[in-house]
Amino acid sequence: MEIPPGKDCLARPKTALGAAMNQSKRTALNVAFLGLGAMGAPMAGHLARAGHRVTVYNRSADRAADWLARNQGLNVAMAATPAAAARDQDVVLTCVGNDDDLAEVVLGEHGALAAMAPGALFVDHTTVSPAIAQRIAGAADRLGVLALDAPVSGGQAGAENGRLAIMCGGSAAAMAAAQPVLEAYAARIVHVGPPGAGQACKAVNQVCIAGVLAGLSEGVRLAQAAALDLDRVFEAISGGAAQSWQMENRWSTMTRDQFDFGFAVDWMRKDLAIALAEAQAHGVELPVTALVDGFYAEVQAMGGGRQDTSALIRHLPEVEA
Repeated sequence: MEIPPGKDCLARPKTALGAAMNQSKRTALNVAFLGLGAMGAPMAGHLARAGHRVTVYNRSADRAADWLARNQGLNVAMAATPAAAARDQDVVLTCVGNDDDLAEVVLGEHGALAAMAPGALFVDHTTVSPAIAQRIAGAADRLGVLALDAPVSGGQAGAENGRLAIMCGGSAAAMAAAQPVLEAYAARIVHVGPPGAGQACKAVNQVCIAGVLAGLSEGVRLAQAAALDLDRVFEAISGGAAQSWQMENRWSTMTRDQFDFGFAVDWMRKDLAIALAEAQAHGVELPVTALVDGFYAEVQAMGGGRQDTSALIRHLPEVEA
């Protein structure tokens, strides 16, 4: 669908978010989704298939046009700027790259927040610092807009299958308004605390993943060195205390040196930088996380920056058969 001449967004009637939410969990809402990357594109698709009227924005207009083409037959449109996408919407959601990207899309010259109406809801799914989440929440509050920082876990597969875990920071009112919307692509939604708490929780999540992958990498290499049947090892240990999501989903690909999928090492290092900065701000030491971050730097230097985080095993020498 092309943008009509002289307009940068398909106009739609405005709906009062609170009234819509009170009517039914299934009420169709006017929704904007900003950022159509590996996570954002399937999430926006779930919203459209849930019956919401979805306007998308992406910095690369070609990607937005491709998304529209893949969702033909649904009530979808695209906008030329974040502000145009956000205007007259009940809910605006973002899933972009980092703090600077989010600030530009939300608070910049053509940012979404200033275009939003009082009473509307803003939800950010980007993994960013608690500081930018709190900054946006403060700006939203001054405009009468509800705001929620809601980073996700579950990877691209979780986004595509609608099975993400979402950790949320914001007011009780923002959480109540967001819940029916987030259910379109979530398996678990938890209100962790006030603004910024969702992002702080995501930092904890990434610290835990880093440690698990470090141990898993060493376990695989030990099994290889001992010339064990790797499938039998998995069968034996994945049902006990060593079991983890990473083991269940990455053991097989790690043993076969398959890494061209999933959550990129580059993004993991961005997330670990946030976690390490938070730890420093709170006077907490994270020695294992700092060590694993260094291992990921080695993987980047080997050309693995776009490979899945399970490529961490590449920093360990391969075992000769």
